[in-house]
Amino acid sequence: MSHRLRALVVDDERPALDELRYLLERDDRIREVLTTDSATESLRILREGDVDVAFLDIQMPGLTGLELAQVLGRFRNPPRIVFVTAHEGHAVAAFDVHAVDYVLKPVRADRLAEAVRRVVAGSDRAPAGDDPQVAVERGGVTRFLSRSDITHVEAHGDYARLHTAEGSHLVRTPLTTLEEEWAGAGFVRIHRSLLVSLAHVREVRMDAGRCTVVVGDPPVELGVSRRHTRELRELLLQSRTRRP
Repeated sequence: MSHRLRALVVDDERPALDELRYLLERDDRIREVLTTDSATESLRILREGDVDVAFLDIQMPGLTGLELAQVLGRFRNPPRIVFVTAHEGHAVAAFDVHAVDYVLKPVRADRLAEAVRRVVAGSDRAPAGDDPQVAVERGGVTRFLSRSDITHVEAHGDYARLHTAEGSHLVRTPLTTLEEEWAGAGFVRIHRSLLVSLAHVREVRMDAGRCTVVVGDPPVELGVSRRHTRELRELLLQSRTRRP
């Protein structure tokens, strides 16, 4: 993104509002944070100038966060929406209004920073329907993979191995670089050495507190680290609503 973000935070609980403002103002990607405890008041603020992203509580008196998001979606330049809520049960409805992220309270600083990253990545990504081609080499022959065919990516030092249903290919790009560049296309880190495409996740399995995901066809089971489990479950609520 070529500019820092102008953000709006809407939450009827003052402690939550103040905490979000504090965390966002510490983020170098944010240039200004506007706040209000009223969804109706937020519309007046938005009439005075556009914002890049709106962080919305869901359960508020009067106009709810979901209803506000529907109104914002009709703006000429609608802001990207991030819901910040204590309730998991609204996730499906939230992503029906094309929210970028769904962050659960109490909000962790690292989780909010990840939501900002998704906003930035989504603003920079290619138009919908554009499926970038990834150049790979094997035996001196260069071929091109559609990124949408990649189920997961595995770290190999300064290289990364791209996995598809037909096989795997090593590319001279670090996993961290692909994580940053492909975040807007639904690739998320599930382990320090793994990225997974949410579009290819077929199952999530929990066994004695250990989480794994099943991707691709034929299916492959991949381990999810504890630190990424909660985030993955939140994001999968999002991706389920986006599938046809």
